[in-house]
Amino acid sequence: MFRSIATIASLLLATAILYAGNGLQNTLLAVRGDLEGFPTAVIGALTSAYFAGFILGCRFVPGTIKTVGHIRAFVALASVASSSALAHLLVVDATAWAVLRFITGFSFAGLTMVLESWINERATNENRGKILSIYRMVDLGAVTLGNALLATASPSGFHLFVLVSILISVALVPVALTRIDSPAPLETARLDIGELYRTSPVGAVGAAATGLANAAFWGVAPVFVQKVGYAPAMVAAFMSTSIIGAGVFQFPMGWLSDRIDRRLVIIGSSAMGAGAAILLAMLAGVSSGALLGLAFLFGGLIIPTFGICAAHANDHAAPGKAVATSGGLLLLHGVGSTVGAMAGAVAMSLFHPAALFIYIAVIYLVLAAFAFVRMNARAAADIKRPYIPLAKSPLTRVYRKLVHPGRKEETPAAEQA
Repeated sequence: MFRSIATIASLLLATAILYAGNGLQNTLLAVRGDLEGFPTAVIGALTSAYFAGFILGCRFVPGTIKTVGHIRAFVALASVASSSALAHLLVVDATAWAVLRFITGFSFAGLTMVLESWINERATNENRGKILSIYRMVDLGAVTLGNALLATASPSGFHLFVLVSILISVALVPVALTRIDSPAPLETARLDIGELYRTSPVGAVGAAATGLANAAFWGVAPVFVQKVGYAPAMVAAFMSTSIIGAGVFQFPMGWLSDRIDRRLVIIGSSAMGAGAAILLAMLAGVSSGALLGLAFLFGGLIIPTFGICAAHANDHAAPGKAVATSGGLLLLHGVGSTVGAMAGAVAMSLFHPAALFIYIAVIYLVLAAFAFVRMNARAAADIKRPYIPLAKSPLTRVYRKLVHPGRKEETPAAEQA
């Protein structure tokens, strides 16, 4: 296991640096936008612009990777993302920032696709769950560190924007100097969602479902905490505790998924995550201890689920289809995230703040039910046996000679034996 991790160490280092920069940028733009007087709806629209770019990146970046290769595509996209971070300082305007967020989302779709497909190609079906769990732990840890960097300088200045640009640029170094063999050239750059679903129905549906649920959590869970009566300091504690829970649960869930059917892990985590969401809706306002304890459990159960779905899909992907599989999963996840962020906010606005977690619970219960149905359907198909004709009786042979006098009779393998 340690040898497998060592072979992708440079990719994990690039992931950590890159996602630290992106985590800082996401938080910085929300805070700076508020300082500049942007309405809350506009700040939310900037997030939607990022996901719109992310979706388009999933659609078009595979063609770039096919043309120039993984490393050159990574270098080009990281350079664009780094420049985009600095460009926010040139024009402080909501429309201009929306365009820049779109460009950033497009770039990060490609960067994520390169890293995940590369790591998936180095993994095997026996260790894929553990490898992707470590990748997700690096991702979550880097995002947490990136958010913490917000305290190193004033959001109203230029220093943090420069820091974001530096981090994204430095992420180029481990990839450019890696000694890991480049992935095999792409057979096709076409993303076929239908083929992805036929290859792995649970992986495809899971990618969309986790986007629908998790984006709602990341987008408006801080508002939920405030609405149930807690101070802003508790908002940071709640979100951080959720991420810590995800980090603690990530590797054990990946380890377990390498030893049993991954769909069983998806069913279990989805069902228990839905239960934790319902408890949050019911008990969040009781005490801060209950809030943080359930946040730890909730984050630990739902956040790793996308990684398990991705591992399951890649288990069944054909050789040379790593980028297409990763791109399709990210595309579905991005579409789900775009809709989910808005759906969670609408649920809270129309009903009660707790409706956010009821909405999330419903999504994960549907995913658990779908995975259960697919697992049983596949099991039923597996127990079918191929039809073996019975040996022909003498009466049958006489009949066939009368009806088809010119046909040569073949002796069944059963009779030959």
